[in-house]
Amino acid sequence: MADKKALIVALSGCSSSGKTTLARLLRDIFPSTFILHEDDFYKPETELPKKHDLLDWDCAESIDIPAMAEALSYIRQHAAFPPTLDSYQDKNSVGECPVPPSTISALKAKVSSLLPSTHPLSTSTLHLCILDGFLLYPPSMAAIQPHLDIKIFLRASYAKAKARREARDGYVTLEGFWADPPGYVDKIVWPNYVAEHSHMFQDGDVEGEYKADVLEREAIRVPSDKGVDGDMDKILEWMVDLILEELKQHA
Repeated sequence: MADKKALIVALSGCSSSGKTTLARLLRDIFPSTFILHEDDFYKPETELPKKHDLLDWDCAESIDIPAMAEALSYIRQHAAFPPTLDSYQDKNSVGECPVPPSTISALKAKVSSLLPSTHPLSTSTLHLCILDGFLLYPPSMAAIQPHLDIKIFLRASYAKAKARREARDGYVTLEGFWADPPGYVDKIVWPNYVAEHSHMFQDGDVEGEYKADVLEREAIRVPSDKGVDGDMDKILEWMVDLILEELKQHA
């Protein structure tokens, strides 16, 4: 473990739960930090499964999981993308940042003050890789679990996830651009999210209470209030503290 050159901080949750926004903020706040997007491992459109006569981008079968596991292993050893990986997901817009600049500045100052200049992250002998993905922890993604150092899960209510997703223009893809067809959230996105994550929640209710034993067994960390549609300022602050605590072990 001591020879790792990058720590993988996994950030998962349902579509439009704020993952990409928070990943980009963490990249701004911490030195020597870069982002890997699960979406960079989509299979070609011609290989995607279909449901209700619609392409299903929101299931494990749409992801090249072996390639993703291989990339994570490479990143841990080299602190860089594999030469074969061409990331295009940072081209996607996530809308206006909901966290005020004053909060971001304060968190940058906090990290700067608590990370000594001799810390491996400060000297770039250690890097953080933020893994942003809609599907990272279910059994279908077992192959990538050994490569994850911190596992964070975010949640959003059906209403907020639907509103945010449907407000998006679309997504950059390998083939060009994808825009959700009408009804895509209700037919594809939300049912898939429930199917893959219901095991984490009491009575399978993804807007209800977590199963504490599952979170503990899988080492999945959730914001302290455990609520739905939490305040992004508070979630960001919590994430920064969580990562700083982990970095103490690598001083």
